[in-house]
Amino acid sequence: MSLKLALVQLAVGAQKAVNLANARAKVLEAAKAGANIVVLPECFNSPYGTQYFAQYAEEIDAAQPSESLQELSKMARDGNIFLVGGSIPERDSGHLFNTCTVWNPQGELIAKHRKVHLFDIDFPGRIVFKESDVLKPGNALTDFATPWGRFGVGICYDMRFPELAMIAARRGCVGMIYPGAFNMTTGPMHWELLLRARAMDNQVFVAGCSPARDTSATYHAWGHSTIVDPFARVIATTEDSQDIVYADLDLELIKEVRQSVPIYAQRRFDVYKDVAAAKKEVS
Repeated sequence: MSLKLALVQLAVGAQKAVNLANARAKVLEAAKAGANIVVLPECFNSPYGTQYFAQYAEEIDAAQPSESLQELSKMARDGNIFLVGGSIPERDSGHLFNTCTVWNPQGELIAKHRKVHLFDIDFPGRIVFKESDVLKPGNALTDFATPWGRFGVGICYDMRFPELAMIAARRGCVGMIYPGAFNMTTGPMHWELLLRARAMDNQVFVAGCSPARDTSATYHAWGHSTIVDPFARVIATTEDSQDIVYADLDLELIKEVRQSVPIYAQRRFDVYKDVAAAKKEVS
């Protein structure tokens, strides 16, 4: 069974309405091209930066959808697709979160993932960034069901922590999807490496969807939205400009790689702990 996955590497600016209109146009373009699942990047409706989160934050309430949620629901419904809505700054009870929403082809909210691992780094003389100055972390694992199988979700820095992908894969997910915005320091070093590592470790498909690079912005995204197969091969990627990355995912590859390299039958839980045996959290 195969499906077409599309990553929208979106050009994001300071005007939320413009970002939402651009996202809609590119999502529907991907749907028209035959995509079954479409992914938007981290902070697709706002500039990325701790100074912007409060200004652009919205409440996530399916009963009373905010501006961005209304648009995401319409995109999914009008495109008849599953939509992984990148992430938006979320406000809840006086706290801010970096949150991904997932929508089914009926435009219904089916999953919500709050970024679990906050992006706090310090490369002396290059980049210092501390999401924890303004954001709270999420506390749940997230996956969602499709006719092709379940997919796990993480946001950007979550990719550096292998446990989320390990747990998702061992619980039956066929892929991991990471909206992310690596920068010009971490991107060249680790973006593709981490995507391929998560695919190799877990023998699943892995996708990372970045915003396009804007050198006039305060944060310069690496771009290079990429899809990796269960053999850890890059099967689709791009550079740094606005683009849509497509790949047809052959899910039979998961069986093939697991038969070729049978790590699922070779793990030694008598020697080390099975992290997937922990109680499942609900997002």
